[in-house]
Amino acid sequence: MLHLKKILVFLWVLSFSTACFSQKYTLTNGKKFHKVKFELINNLIVIPVEVNGSKLSFVLDSGVGTPILFNLSDQDSIQLNNVTEITINGLGEGDPINALKSTGNTVKLGSVENTVQNIYVVMDAGINFSPNLGVPIHGIIGYDLFRDFVVDINYTSRTIKFYDPDRYTYRPSKNSSVIDLSVVRKKAYISAHVLVKDNKEIPVKLLLDTGSSDAVWLFENDFLQIPKKYYDDFLGKGLAGNIYGKRTKIHRLRISDYVLKDAKAAFPDMETFNNIMDFGGRNGSLGGEVLKRFNMVFDYTNRKLILKKNGNFNKMFTYNISGINLEHAGVRYVAERIADRNGVVHNDEKSYGDVQIILQGATRLSLVPEIVVSGIRQGSPAHSAGLKEGDVILAVNGKRIYRYKLQEIMTMLNENKRKKVKVLVERYNNDLLFSFELKPLFDEQ
Repeated sequence: MLHLKKILVFLWVLSFSTACFSQKYTLTNGKKFHKVKFELINNLIVIPVEVNGSKLSFVLDSGVGTPILFNLSDQDSIQLNNVTEITINGLGEGDPINALKSTGNTVKLGSVENTVQNIYVVMDAGINFSPNLGVPIHGIIGYDLFRDFVVDINYTSRTIKFYDPDRYTYRPSKNSSVIDLSVVRKKAYISAHVLVKDNKEIPVKLLLDTGSSDAVWLFENDFLQIPKKYYDDFLGKGLAGNIYGKRTKIHRLRISDYVLKDAKAAFPDMETFNNIMDFGGRNGSLGGEVLKRFNMVFDYTNRKLILKKNGNFNKMFTYNISGINLEHAGVRYVAERIADRNGVVHNDEKSYGDVQIILQGATRLSLVPEIVVSGIRQGSPAHSAGLKEGDVILAVNGKRIYRYKLQEIMTMLNENKRKKVKVLVERYNNDLLFSFELKPLFDEQ
């Protein structure tokens, strides 16, 4: 039986204010650094974080100031201290949202600890990034960690090292570049150049945003014009709602001496940013699909960023060629025969050895995630083939999808241009098979 779990917010009335304490993360036991293993999911860094003793999963988001908690329904309880009501703004087409502000919380990442951390709590159940990523995500955290440490992110090994800034030593390398970093209002920026058209590079100031799974976002102006070839697309989800814009590619993105050709880019609709009063002079942002191509060291104290390209650097940029957006939507039962025609059951978990001999066929009933079509791009191959929002995906190219992670399924749907894709779906209790051909989205511009 599935139970809805309740979020318990404990209001601790203190006779003194926590405002007099400095919000700062430190390394316990005098360590030089602490190493954290992370998951890379859809270009986002997901790290384990403890909040007042509750074990949660956060996206490391260099574009966020104070940590934000949401989607706490899978927690029996979480203690939050000194709670007051506030209103916060976020990217998206919606209005500012109501939230809670909690002060004096203990946040830990192993040996990294802050005992007086402020946290914002979004109680709107509709704000939930977990279905789109396929794993539970409880919040986002960023600036405070980057402020207090030298943060070494290794996308190759999927590890982060948080160094004590006073004990960190630069190790110059001919294979790495040290570039200037500006930090304005808790956000980090670098200078770069883009070539959109006319063989003329345009200097741009870009936000470093590890909390974005996209590649490059650019803001249209007199100098940055949208290329002729683009398509309207859903770009993502912010705290205030969905974000839409125009998806395209640019000829070149140059960061220091590193050049990325035919870079994936998007021009978001500027209505998305109505709640943002000051852009800090930026022209756009760099997200995870670019950042994962480097191993990088953030040094906010000295305003420096160290870049070293890794094995992802020359990989092709990925597009949603099929036009299908997917998300988790609860669970479903799947029945599968686990005995072969000789009556032998092969047990993957090996709890009874390699095989179990039985006298008749056997069926295993499993509870698996239900993957549904959450959106279809108009005019896309999937849309033209007849797929619809709400369809439950059962199989792709004959492969039952419950065996795969959400991002693996997206790869199946988009991995090969000019390849036919067959998708089996359930619609109103009927199984339907659709077929379409993947085609390149852009010719040479």
